Amino acid sequence: MIGAVLLVVVLGLLAAFALAVSASLQQHAARLAAVSPGGAAVSPGGAAGRALGQITRALPLLLFIRKLVRSPLWFYGWLANILGYLIQGAALHFGSVALVQPLLAAQLLFILPLGALWHRCWPLRQDWVSMTAIVGGITVFLAVRGTAPISGTPDRPKVLLAGFLVMIVVGLLVAVAAGRRPAIHATLLAVAAGLCSAMSAVLMKLTAEDLVVRGVAATARDWPGYALAFSTLCGLIFGQEAFASGSLSAAVSASTITNPLVSYVIGIMAFHVAPPTTPGQLAAVAAAGLLIVLGTLGLAQSPTVQRELAHDVRHPDQLRAPLPHPSPSPGTAG
Repeated sequence: MIGAVLLVVVLGLLAAFALAVSASLQQHAARLAAVSPGGAAVSPGGAAGRALGQITRALPLLLFIRKLVRSPLWFYGWLANILGYLIQGAALHFGSVALVQPLLAAQLLFILPLGALWHRCWPLRQDWVSMTAIVGGITVFLAVRGTAPISGTPDRPKVLLAGFLVMIVVGLLVAVAAGRRPAIHATLLAVAAGLCSAMSAVLMKLTAEDLVVRGVAATARDWPGYALAFSTLCGLIFGQEAFASGSLSAAVSASTITNPLVSYVIGIMAFHVAPPTTPGQLAAVAAAGLLIVLGTLGLAQSPTVQRELAHDVRHPDQLRAPLPHPSPSPGTAG
């Protein structure tokens, strides 16, 4: 039992670390691509050259993407991203959604020191407090027996019901967000992205089990894989729109908090697992959730974390303007 829990925890934390490395590498690749001289290749002479020049001036974003995908740093970040999702899939295969997804909140823990290394700065005091809160929340969550079910068999009708409810809520959030001021618009869309990510985790578990137990051909004939692709795409679109339209810290907070909380609820309700029922278990779940939420809110406002996540949310022209940067002094207080 302890060995199984340890395996899932290690895989979950490794997935969080790989995703954090991906965010950090791709952020720096995007910044280098945005500020590097001679963004586009020199156009050939003649009419073809003039036409190509007009196209390149009209499509700066496509040129930026072209430079980005040629960057070895971005490629390594992409590989880290794929590795993170593969490890997350393995963790979900061996463990429950309710156990694995809260561990991914540790991604912010890894992003902070990675950003500090890149920028040669020291985390602020508030960053250390926030990291302590997240680590404490995860520790409480794992330490109290019965709060995090190790495994569970999916109840497919309930999974479908959960997916249907998530679609309704996401649709309402998107409708309400339309026309709102940027901060509210970004927060509502970030919650929608978190809901999609939570549903993606559930569908990833079903798809991973299909692949292992039934094989590739049977998985291709089953619906979870296609639903996973759809929910992942929706989460990506809503997340990018949320991050680009409002406060980065608010959007990161809303998305990062929604994902593990909703994943935990669906992981309990849509799988054949025993939910926490004793006062001690319920208190542990509440305390762990509160600590993780408070720590996430604190780290999402960290200038270092915002800098490391900005590659996904800023236009190439905006990347030329520096983000707020923590003081390089080790003794700086928050």
